Amino acid sequence: MPYAVDFVNVSTAGLESSPVAPALAGLRANEARYFKNKYDHDFTVDPADEASEALDWVTRILKDERDIVIHSRALEATAFEVEGIRMAYVFYESGLSINVMYTIADAGKRAVGFKLSDGMEIPEELASTFKFARQKSKLAGTIRGSFFVIKGEY
Repeated sequence: MPYAVDFVNVSTAGLESSPVAPALAGLRANEARYFKNKYDHDFTVDPADEASEALDWVTRILKDERDIVIHSRALEATAFEVEGIRMAYVFYESGLSINVMYTIADAGKRAVGFKLSDGMEIPEELASTFKFARQKSKLAGTIRGSFFVIKGEY
């Protein structure tokens, strides 16, 4: 059942098994606030086992584009479209959040973003390939992020 993420009253619901659950909940709320403010979109997530299409799409892009396999268990995922952009998010038990931004129009922006919750280590599968920049968030503390551009068609 979809869960509407509240960015005013941040909850760890669905993320309790993460060792950085409060920070991951803040990261998830930060994304919800962004989509509400920019696109007037209500950000909802499903348990990963109920969002296999979104999870499979993100997993396929990671594998095909960079041969990346995430070792952490996916807790929640979502996929939606706003203003001609297909978006997908997966929130992992380790505190990692991965999003895919895929503009539907040809020659549009297409990228995979990685965000690390405050307090987590860089996952082994990303450490040697990506540099992570820091940004501050009222909801999530310090977020470290990186990305790569998608070259294929998905």
